[in-house]
Amino acid sequence: MDMSGEEQLARPAAVMDAIRNKLALLPDKPGCYLMKNRDGVIIYVGKAKVLKNRVRSYFIGSHNGKTQRLVSEIYDFEFIITGSNMEALILECNLIKQHHPRYNVLLKDDKTFPYIKITSEAHPKLEVTRRIVKDKGKYFGPYPNAYAAQQTKKLLDRLYPLRKCNTLPDKVCLYYHLGQCIAPCEFEIEKQTYETMIGEITRFLNGGHDAVKHELQRKMEEAAESLEFERAKEFRDQLVAIDAVMEKQKITMSDAMDRDIFGYAVDKGWMAVQILYMRKGKLIERHGTTFPYYGEEFDDFMTFVTQYYSDNPALPKQILLPLPPESDKEAEEVVTSSLGSWLKVKVLMPQRGQKSQVVGMAQDNARNSLDEKFRLIERDEERSVKASQSLGGWLGIHDIRRIEAFDNSNIQGTNPVSAMVVFTEGKPDRKEYRKYKVKTVVGADDYETMREVIRRRYERVLKEGLAKPDLIVVDGGKGQISAAIDVLENELGLYIPVCGLVKDAKHKTAQLMSGDPAEIVPLPRDSQEFYLLQRIQDEVHRFAITFHREQRAKSMVESRLDAIPGIGEKRRKQLLKHFGSLKKIKEASVEDFRPLSIGDKLAGEIIAALRDESST
Repeated sequence: MDMSGEEQLARPAAVMDAIRNKLALLPDKPGCYLMKNRDGVIIYVGKAKVLKNRVRSYFIGSHNGKTQRLVSEIYDFEFIITGSNMEALILECNLIKQHHPRYNVLLKDDKTFPYIKITSEAHPKLEVTRRIVKDKGKYFGPYPNAYAAQQTKKLLDRLYPLRKCNTLPDKVCLYYHLGQCIAPCEFEIEKQTYETMIGEITRFLNGGHDAVKHELQRKMEEAAESLEFERAKEFRDQLVAIDAVMEKQKITMSDAMDRDIFGYAVDKGWMAVQILYMRKGKLIERHGTTFPYYGEEFDDFMTFVTQYYSDNPALPKQILLPLPPESDKEAEEVVTSSLGSWLKVKVLMPQRGQKSQVVGMAQDNARNSLDEKFRLIERDEERSVKASQSLGGWLGIHDIRRIEAFDNSNIQGTNPVSAMVVFTEGKPDRKEYRKYKVKTVVGADDYETMREVIRRRYERVLKEGLAKPDLIVVDGGKGQISAAIDVLENELGLYIPVCGLVKDAKHKTAQLMSGDPAEIVPLPRDSQEFYLLQRIQDEVHRFAITFHREQRAKSMVESRLDAIPGIGEKRRKQLLKHFGSLKKIKEASVEDFRPLSIGDKLAGEIIAALRDESST
């Protein structure tokens, strides 16, 4: 990134680094970008055919006075990917009207994009309008190209002779003589005649315009063969106008409804969720978040949605959600009806059409957000060796190469487990990860769990001569640190530095503690060292939660089978090995049990017990 000296001095080095990182991650896609100042205020909104090229251009080379002032105030930016340049154009308009950025030339006349309208009068007519009102008229659009909208209306006026006058005259006008009006001022027009024409116009504007285009193409070619070039040009212009006006875009909907549109993506144990906010039919804003997820992807996504509306009581009229990964009609109906009933709004999972397209756009933005996160991690991993080494300076340790981190997991005291992850020179070393079933602790006793797991881990390290860590990281504060140090020093005679990561009310890494007694280490929260610790804590928590859920699910299966008379530990293992899961056992027939030497009577009792339990 090539910036002038004045622009570089205007921003701290950390801001410069953040901008450089984000520029490196811009996609080769169309969309809108939002420039922000040091206070997070949006100061400019722009659109681009290729976001990467356009946004980078602000920070390369020389600019005019206005652009130099703009660039000097940019401390951050974000972007929204769209499906086409047309969508980017409409979205830019919506965003400018929503945020009123100081560096944008505002539309002083509050200009909006046009719609084609069929009025609901006794004698309907076609109009091009920029206002949507609840007057029972049919609206089609919006159309970014106002000229093309007008030209298409003229074409429709020629094809369908609806009235042209605002008020009916006393006698027929020129349009009647041209065959472009059926003259309701002079003749009695049947309602069916209007309904037929309106139906055909509606089909045309909803995409069924191919037949009209073929006819115009034929007439253009005939006119050209007859050397009627002016007439051929007129037909050609009408074809161009149809193509322009019928180009699909999905950034604005003509029903002027408030909607929240959700999309999500998952990869490597992480989930990104994007929410697109549509107000009065216009997409005006987005919100994105990325977090580790620990269960089934769609279930955890729905948990996020319900928690989101628990914390944000302001509801739209409609919520659009993506379909589950595997099409399941029953699951779709449960989600849409139960969530809709709880929130008292309409919840849809559209499969086709414009609503499905905007959900797809939210999905695309979520995927891009996740890709951006991993690319950032890769770039940050290049700095991780340095971060790992400099972390030692904050903790009074000469050199840190290997870090072992622990996290305990249990829900209401059930199936307590612990997990350990290893980071070598700031990077995860997954082959060294370990899982622990807690054996000696009953219930949710985090300190005793920590004692047991530290004891088991480092007894084995001593016994087998394994590599010792340079730093041990535990999830928690003074109590957990003290428990770990007590076992290491007083029981095992090991003197390995231990630090703890304390989370805030939002379950985010908030403080680093170290020593005995433990004290807060004033590590800056925007430092690479702190970010490394956050990654370690997120990774060990994800690993522990995943293991805990595996154990809980296995325990539930075992307990359900053990409760059936005639099933002991041996047969339980035999059943699970043969069928693979409790669900498949429940769905099996009596004959399927015969290869296991289980009689028809016992097989029937097993099936009945499992099915009765699932129906209660």
